[in-house]
Amino acid sequence: MQKELLTKNYDYELPSKFIATTPVHPRDHAKLLVYDRKNDKITHTTFKHLLEFLPEGCDVFLNDTRVIKARIFGHKKSGGKVELLFNKPLDAHHYLVLIRGRVKIGTQLFFDDALTATVTNFNKDGSRIVTFTHQGKEIRFEELVLVLDKIGHIPLPPYMQREDNKEDETDYQTLFAKNAGAVAAPTASLHFTEELFSALKKRHPTHKITLHVGAGTFKPVEVEKILDHPMHSEYFHISSEAAKVLESNKPILAIGTTVTRTVEYYVRTHKTHGECDLFLNPHNPPQRVTHLLTNFHLPKSTLIMLVSSFIGREKTLQLYQEAIEKKYRFFSYGDAMLIL
Repeated sequence: MQKELLTKNYDYELPSKFIATTPVHPRDHAKLLVYDRKNDKITHTTFKHLLEFLPEGCDVFLNDTRVIKARIFGHKKSGGKVELLFNKPLDAHHYLVLIRGRVKIGTQLFFDDALTATVTNFNKDGSRIVTFTHQGKEIRFEELVLVLDKIGHIPLPPYMQREDNKEDETDYQTLFAKNAGAVAAPTASLHFTEELFSALKKRHPTHKITLHVGAGTFKPVEVEKILDHPMHSEYFHISSEAAKVLESNKPILAIGTTVTRTVEYYVRTHKTHGECDLFLNPHNPPQRVTHLLTNFHLPKSTLIMLVSSFIGREKTLQLYQEAIEKKYRFFSYGDAMLIL
């Protein structure tokens, strides 16, 4: 198991042409790699055939977080330009953000619609803590989201290397997005069309939980040993109805890594809300999630390590190599994999 502890062993070569910068339309025409662990069998199909592979009697869990327009552009009093990426609220009035542009404690940043941010603290990881005022008044998160919806941009992952457009406002949002707070989409759910999602609900009990995906999801593992990685935390909420299912012995399909971490955090702590900082990897495998639907993830990321917690590092890299050979599209707008 020593190989599983080293970050370098989760690396793989991906030709840039396989990085998806736009989604497939219709959504369910994305490719789907199905891996049956019991029979060690790989099937190549498309997402619209997902239901043909799901076991009977399986409950499905989804993440209903909504991506906010977390990226805003403004200037300092001196006129210097700045870019701010909202991450999450820390309390009623303080927010964790990333800022591109030189600032110090006390610096004020000015944005459209009379939104102002004041830097109150620095963190060692490069993030900043700010307060926001709107038209001269301090505002809470619920009000801030409305302002960001007017002036902000969808925070596309950096590896897409393009600016967001009008289509991303729909494409980078799930059909059932409800609770505002994420800065990245739960991408496995992006493949559902209205028709396919309706068919899923008819065949399988579905349950929605919330985990507000933070900017830390894109943070690479930069330490030599994976267990030394400081895992980011993200706010989650699980309803009492969903918790009852988790306490049962029903088989569970987690739609995405965010759902997986939330479910597994609940199993370990029995907390229904708070901050989830669970790091799943081959040394900390899943205890409750039976099946996983997910996209193809970045090399040396906590997400590829999560997939490895289900099927092992070597099998994960083998499946990724096969996906490359079959010309699958990778990352947020890319194709999907179902682990049974």
